[in-house]
Parts: sequence; C-alpha cells; structure tokens
Amino acid sequence: MRAVVFDKPRSAARVLRALAFTACVPYLALKIAWASGSRIGIPDGSTLLEHHTTMIGGSIESALLDSMVVVLALLLTQPWGRRAPGWLLILPAWAATGLLSPIMVGYPLQLGARLLGGTAAPSGGPATRPFLHEWVFTVVYTGFIVQALALGALFVLYARARWGHLWRGRISGLAGQDPTRGVQRATALMASAVVLVPLTAHLLWATGSTSGLTATQIAERTSDFYALEAAYVLFAVMTVTGLLLVAFPRAGALPLRLPLSLAFVGSAALACWGGWMMLTALENRDPSRRISELMNVTYSMQLLAGMLVFTMGAYFFAERAAQRGHGEESVASSDSELHTVLTHEWDHEAVLPGLPG
Repeated sequence: MRAVVFDKPRSAARVLRALAFTACVPYLALKIAWASGSRIGIPDGSTLLEHHTTMIGGSIESALLDSMVVVLALLLTQPWGRRAPGWLLILPAWAATGLLSPIMVGYPLQLGARLLGGTAAPSGGPATRPFLHEWVFTVVYTGFIVQALALGALFVLYARARWGHLWRGRISGLAGQDPTRGVQRATALMASAVVLVPLTAHLLWATGSTSGLTATQIAERTSDFYALEAAYVLFAVMTVTGLLLVAFPRAGALPLRLPLSLAFVGSAALACWGGWMMLTALENRDPSRRISELMNVTYSMQLLAGMLVFTMGAYFFAERAAQRGHGEESVASSDSELHTVLTHEWDHEAVLPGLPG
C-alpha cells in the first residue's frame, strides 16, 4: 500500500520553474531588441553605439547564455533530467551559480551603499559618457536575482534527491577517512594560495587603492565599484574557508553541507566572473577600457582557483560515495527515489513528493 502523497513540494517546484522562466524574459527581450537594432534603454552618446557590430555579437552571446537558465530549469524538473550524467548537470549549475551570485550579493550592496550616501555617478575626473539608462540595471538585475533564487532552490531539491547522502553528517566524520587525504590537503592549500591573489587585489580596490587600475577605472570609481569589490572579497573568503574546513576537519560540530556550500558558491563566483571579465576584455576594442596587467593576473587566478576547487570537489564526492559504502545499492535507491520524484506529474499515488514534470 502506498503512502499518502504531499503535493506542496511538487507545487512549489512548479512555481520555482515558472519564476525562473519569467525572470529570463526582461533580459532576453532587451538583448534580442539590441541585436535587432533597437536602442531601447541606450541613451544618446552611449559607448555601446560606437561599436554596433560588437554590441550585436555580445547581445547574441549573452542571450544564448541566459537562455541556458531555461534549459537548466527543465533539466532539474523533467523526468529526462534524471538520466543526464552528473557532470552535465553540475557543471552548468556551478557556472550559473558563479555568474548569478555576485549580482545577487553585489546589487543589494550597491543599493545599500547609495542609501548611505553613495552614488552611481563618478564625482571626479573627466566627464563619464552614458552607458545605459538606470532602469535597465534595475529590471535586469532584479531578474537575475529571481533567477538565482529559483534555480538555487530547484537545484537543492534535485541534488538532495539524487546525491543527498554524500553531504549528510558533520565535518568530524571526515577525519582520517579518505586514502587521498594528503593529496586533498595539498590541493586545498594550493587553491587557497591561488585565491590569496584575487583576495588581496579586491581587498585593496575595495578599500580605495588604485594599484593595478587604469586611469579610466580610477576616474569612474563609485560606491557601486566599492560594493562589488567587497562582494568579491566575500566570495574569496568563502572559498578559502570552505576548502580549509573540509581539508582540515577540526570544527567537528559543523554540518558538512556548510563548508561544501561555501566552497561551491565562492569558487564558482570567482572562476566564472574571472573568466567572463577576461573574455570581455579580449573582445573590447576601446583602448580606454582595456584592463591592466594586475587585473589580468587577478582574473586568471580567479579562474584557476575555481577550476582547482571544482576538480577537488569532483574527487571528494567520488571518494565519499565509495567510502561510505553506498555502492550500487545506494545509487540505485537514490536514482529510484529521484525517478519517483520526477515522474510524479500524473501519478497521485507516488510515495515521495518532489519536482514537477
């Protein structure tokens, strides 16, 4: 006899999926409009208008990137998502986390700084040319934050059903279990050392230093700049803290999911935005907008640190799955649970609640 089903988690996941889809609309609409030649949201004299072809190409690229949110939301909520290889889900989820987290943290910090007297317009130096109307940032960043919240919740529901057994327990359970503990510690120390480079650079910039900044960047610094740099410092600290707590499990009472979450989010934010800033710098044809050597090194170290953490995490979970003795029986049980969750759309007698179809 089957257990009574509870529909609230399944219904909540449907709402989350719909929110993720809806939150993509403003950004995609703007990018499609710009790629089609529209100037909506772009003021006269904007630097975007000087490189029309580059703007069109960038709009198409970023629209395709944001459309992956729709694909990821479907992957997390459809029965066929259960059959996807783990890496095919985790890698884009990690990338989405990295691209959206700095906006989710940085934009509220920027608004808070403005409430405390900060400004989005440079107060000194040469006159700054307009870029976009302010309402564009409000609409787009609000959409990004909703995307981050919806996708984050959907990923937690999916990952808990498929891999939840891998992060249960406390940090104390890690002590002396893994045969590659020494390698993990060495990798964690190496990644932490690499993170110190962007951590130091962003901390200097957040506290007013001009080292490594171009003349244009120095002139255009605002409270928004300082808030975003502070957010990067936060993500760097999160990464190092998560790494060291896992590699050196001294704080035994803490739940294991805490340092894993810190390392996952922090490394993703550093790597993805480091890579994105390097990519945009390569595509930029305006000499005044080129990044300095120090900034190039900083972004490169962010990308390197993130990839080290991601690789370390892959080995950590693979070994943990084997060491905890779950084996084929546990994997089959976990997959069976997820299959029940994902195929629950029309089966109102299913045992477990979960994600919508």
